[in-house]
Amino acid sequence: MARRSEGQTRLDDAARAGWLYYVAGRTQDEIAAAMGISRQSAQRLVSLSVAEKLIKVRLDHPIAACLELAEALKRKFGLKEVEIVPTDPTSESATVGVAEAGAAQLERWLKQTDPLVIAMGTGRTLRAMIDQLSPMECPQHKIVSLTGNISPDGSAAYFNVIFSMADAIKAPHFPMPLPVIVSSPEEKQLLHQQPLVAPTIALGRQTDVTFVGIGEMNMNAPLLVDGFLKPGEMEDLLAAGAVGEICGWIFGENGMLLAHPVNERVASLEVPSRETSSVIGLAKGRRKHPAILAAVRGGHINGLITDEEAARHLLAS
Repeated sequence: MARRSEGQTRLDDAARAGWLYYVAGRTQDEIAAAMGISRQSAQRLVSLSVAEKLIKVRLDHPIAACLELAEALKRKFGLKEVEIVPTDPTSESATVGVAEAGAAQLERWLKQTDPLVIAMGTGRTLRAMIDQLSPMECPQHKIVSLTGNISPDGSAAYFNVIFSMADAIKAPHFPMPLPVIVSSPEEKQLLHQQPLVAPTIALGRQTDVTFVGIGEMNMNAPLLVDGFLKPGEMEDLLAAGAVGEICGWIFGENGMLLAHPVNERVASLEVPSRETSSVIGLAKGRRKHPAILAAVRGGHINGLITDEEAARHLLAS
């Protein structure tokens, strides 16, 4: 047998320690004795099992305060479904908690026996959500991307989730072989008519449920950092009142799409009709509060997964 590297052996030990702690319910002292290591080493291995995503932890109990916030948001904004996760005041992560809740929500849809068309947006939060999915075989469903999966330099867009989702979910997947934003409205029209693209567009208009990230608009926004917009374009959009975006579609404080040339060049599909589809937005973090508020005001989503802090901000608005 080939000799295993030290790193692989350590991951094996972390997986064993994580299983003993989270599945078998053993204490760290018991793990140390079972593995012939110190208690401190057992503690580090258990922590490593979570950090390396060898163990995926989900809360299986509704917290009363979170349920109350969810119901209040449903009433105030007319949302179909809302899930609120606890806020960790010491964490700067924009995905922890929301990603896990989104994965659990998506798995509930995937477990349905009737065929569904499930549409996916893009972004860091959705990528983190897909990382939390359990492997599943769902040949009855179709997974379609609402956004292009090509970066401005021609490489695969890292935060487009359709390919990483295909690794976890055995179902037909339909990517969008386009950039998020193209050079002109004429190019967008031409690309949408291509034989490889038109079927994906048609399928994206028949969705039963859609998962989208809600992006902020500032000089650190993903659309700018990832190269889809130039600094001058972002400055112009901010001057025009841009506060948020979904799948590249940019909207202002009141939730209305901006009448701006950039929106005319967005190659993503429009967000599916909230009359016929569940459109679930995922976002948390203080810097995203204006974008989340605008998204619910504008009716871009009818479902929301966020944290307590964002929920209270929405209710106080």
